[in-house]
Amino acid sequence: MKKLPLFPAGVLKRMTVLGLGVFLLAACGNARGDREPAGDTAAAGGTPVAMLSFITLKEYPHDTTAYTEGLLIHDNQLYESTGYTSELPQTRSLFGVVDTITGKIARRVELDSSRYFGEGITFLGNKVYQLTYRTKIGFVYDGKTFRKLGEFKIPGIEGWGMTADGSSLILSDSSSTLWYLDPSTFQIKRTLPVTENEAPVFLLNELEYIKGYIYANVYTKNYIVKIDPSNGHVVAHLDLSSLEAAARNKYPAFMEMNGIAYDSLTDRVFITGKMWPSIYAIRIYF
Repeated sequence: MKKLPLFPAGVLKRMTVLGLGVFLLAACGNARGDREPAGDTAAAGGTPVAMLSFITLKEYPHDTTAYTEGLLIHDNQLYESTGYTSELPQTRSLFGVVDTITGKIARRVELDSSRYFGEGITFLGNKVYQLTYRTKIGFVYDGKTFRKLGEFKIPGIEGWGMTADGSSLILSDSSSTLWYLDPSTFQIKRTLPVTENEAPVFLLNELEYIKGYIYANVYTKNYIVKIDPSNGHVVAHLDLSSLEAAARNKYPAFMEMNGIAYDSLTDRVFITGKMWPSIYAIRIYF
C-alpha cells in the first residue's frame, strides 16, 4: 500500500478483501502464484502466460485529485469515474468527461459522498451504469441527459470495476470472479472464475472489453491481465511498470494504477491510476 499513514475505509478500501484474499489463497494451497507476474508463476511450476508489448503514443494531463475507479471511451470522449474518501478531502465520487487539455473532469453525475463511494461505470445501449463500493447499490442513468433512471442490486462481495461486451454488464467485486448481469433485469446471467495456471486471480479491479477479451487491473499491481471470457483463463500480462515509475517520478503522492479505456477508432488504450499526474495513450501489440 502506498504512502498511507492510516487505514481508512475509503483510501485503503480493499484491506478486508486483502485479508479474504490471503485466506482464500491459503485455502487453495497457493500462497502467491495467482497474484504474481508470469515469471514467478513459471518458477512455481506453472506455464508462463504471454507478455504483451506496448509503445507510448502520447501523454495527457490527469487531475491528481481524481481517485480513479473507472475509465472508458464513449462517443469519442474519455470518461472517468472517481471515488471519495474523507482522508483525502480533495477527492469526490463522480463521473464525467475528461478534458484532455487540462486533465479535469467535467462533472456529469456526482454522488452524495456521505452515503456512496463511486466505483466503475460503463455505457451500454443508451444508458450509463455506475457501481458503488460497499452499499451494494448500482445506479442507472440516461446516456444523453445523465438523468437518474433507477437502481440495481450489486451481486458479489462489493462493487469494483465494470465493463460491457455489447449484451451484458460485466462486474468485478474484489474476488477472482467476474459477474455477468442482464442490463435490463439485472439478473445474473453467468459467473466467470478467473484463473492463471489453475490458480484463482484475486483483486480484479477496473475492467475493459477489448477485441473479445477482458482486460483487468489487478489491485496494487503494475500489470494488467488479459482474460479469455470463454473460460476465464488469463492468457497474457501487460507489464506497465515503466508508466508507474513515470507517474511516481512526476507526482510522489500518486497511488495504484487503475484505469483502462479502449478507443476502437484509433486502436489506442488509455492508462492511468488513482491520483496519477498523467493519462498515457498506448498501443498494445496484441
